[in-house]
Amino acid sequence: MSELDLALVHALQLQPRAPWTDLAPLLGAAAVTLARRWERLTAQGLAWVSAVPGPSFSRSGCTAFVFLRCPPAARRRLADRVARLTEAVTVELLAPGHTDLMLDVLTPDLPALHRFIGEELAPLPDVLDVECVLATSLYAEGSRWRLRSLDPSQLSALGRSYTPDATGSAAFNLSLDHTLLDALVRDGRTRLADLAALTGRSTATVRRRIGLLTTSGIIAFRCDMAPAVSGLPVSITFRGRATANDVNRLHRTLATLPECRLLAAVTGSANVLATYWVRDIGSVQQRETTACARLPSLEVTDRVLGVRTVKRMGHLLDDEGRRLEVCPIRPW
Repeated sequence: MSELDLALVHALQLQPRAPWTDLAPLLGAAAVTLARRWERLTAQGLAWVSAVPGPSFSRSGCTAFVFLRCPPAARRRLADRVARLTEAVTVELLAPGHTDLMLDVLTPDLPALHRFIGEELAPLPDVLDVECVLATSLYAEGSRWRLRSLDPSQLSALGRSYTPDATGSAAFNLSLDHTLLDALVRDGRTRLADLAALTGRSTATVRRRIGLLTTSGIIAFRCDMAPAVSGLPVSITFRGRATANDVNRLHRTLATLPECRLLAAVTGSANVLATYWVRDIGSVQQRETTACARLPSLEVTDRVLGVRTVKRMGHLLDDEGRRLEVCPIRPW
């Protein structure tokens, strides 16, 4: 990975659909060079852009974290099988312990979550136990995490280089939006002309529709990457308890730590769930110490170490975290 590659990925985290011609002067490279580099990164499964549920999903949809236990010999088999379920948008194999798999589950509503767990997940032959907690507030998630490869002047320029195409609110158009979203989940940088051909609409209509879906918070775009790009190969999830007043301060405390990938207030006796990406196992204790110092009432009750991410937001990954294929998410 060159410095330009890292800067390109960071730029696409900030403006995932920005034209190459807009990014070229900011990154000091020709637009055709950026396009070629991005094509190489995506072809190797090192980085990708995709559409994901936006901020409004937390108000209308259901976000849950599910922990599965299974026989030791069935861990990989169960992970691969669960990864094919569209509701399980992220699937992570955990270090051997009392829990074997951690899933991020998205459904349109609570009844759909109950159906998924009771009718699809729990009956699977290898599932011994299911624990489910629901996110009541989401303070940090993958689309907000940054690589930190750009300098302040580049960050400032990117912040004002691109604005959404539309503003306002949008009602979901089933016939058009599902087709658009399936394509954008697979490749968030799909060209407007290709989307227009796919939907049978004009490029202007597609542009306006994507703008409305984005500014209404129905969808967001994010740039994901393999550990070879992030340089942070270890995923650690802390579960803990904090007072109600301190939970309301999570966005000002734990969410501001640079390694914070996911932070949520959840149901259950352990009402805080936080995932961090760190450089090595030795950093896990340091991260816990820092978190507890920032939130004194936090009592960490469990430390869940990820050993392999099988699926991330609908994208199936290999043992090194590189994208192999897509199992599109459809939580809308």
